[in-house]
Amino acid sequence: QVHLVESGGGLAQTGGSLRLSCAHSGGTGSKYGMAWFRQAPGKEREFVAAITWSGSTTIYADSVKGRFTISRDNAKSELYLQMNTLKPEDTAVYYCNTGPGPTLDAPRPYWGQGTQVTVSS
Repeated sequence: QVHLVESGGGLAQTGGSLRLSCAHSGGTGSKYGMAWFRQAPGKEREFVAAITWSGSTTIYADSVKGRFTISRDNAKSELYLQMNTLKPEDTAVYYCNTGPGPTLDAPRPYWGQGTQVTVSS
């Protein structure tokens, strides 16, 4: 059983930065890609960024491209999301996601509990 725990959310001002972390455990021997999704109030959960197990390939939603950076440290079993130049529309609950999946940006079976990010204008 894969277990994911996000941290690092909070309140930021427009133009500010936050760094999210996701500690993952379980799934020993399984080399999964990992992703961040987010869900704003009243909206559906949407893809933000994803990274392959090796870290050699990353993809981003157009809305965050150039502002957010996804990375991972497999030795520490952690996934990160560096968020710069934050906008009010980035306000959402951010979820860590992993497991087997057909494509890098597809939702996978395992989810964290989420961490709230609020950007004030």
